[in-house]
This record gives sequence, C-alpha cells and structure tokens, in this order.
Amino acid sequence: MGLGGISIWQLLIVLVIVALIFGTKKLRGIGGDLGGAVKGFKNALNDDSKDGESAPEAESQDAQKEDTK
Repeated sequence: MGLGGISIWQLLIVLVIVALIFGTKKLRGIGGDLGGAVKGFKNALNDDSKDGESAPEAESQDAQKEDTK
C-alpha cells in the first residue's frame, strides 16, 4: 500500500495518462509557472519582513531629526 491506499503502480499509470493528455511541454510550462509563482511569493515575504525591520529605525531617525530642529 502506498499513499492513502494508492499503490506506486497506480500512481505511475495516472502520471503516464496525464503526460499523454497534456504533453510534456505543457506540463513543463505549468511547472515553470508554478515555480515562478512560489519564488515570487517567497521574495514578497522576504521584502515585507525587511520593510518591517527597517520601519522602526526610520521612525527613530525621523524623531531625532525633529528633536534637532
């Protein structure tokens, strides 16, 4: 028994049928698009965390500039 009652042979047969229906080029394109979307999502998360860390520093610098005026 494999994953949830599906054996490895059944899974391979399903994958072959999907490859025959969609073609390898289309599946490769879908995989590339999905990978690009995941990469963009990770970059957006990293940008947000960097912005969140630098925001308190920017506020403290603005406060120091106002004190010197």
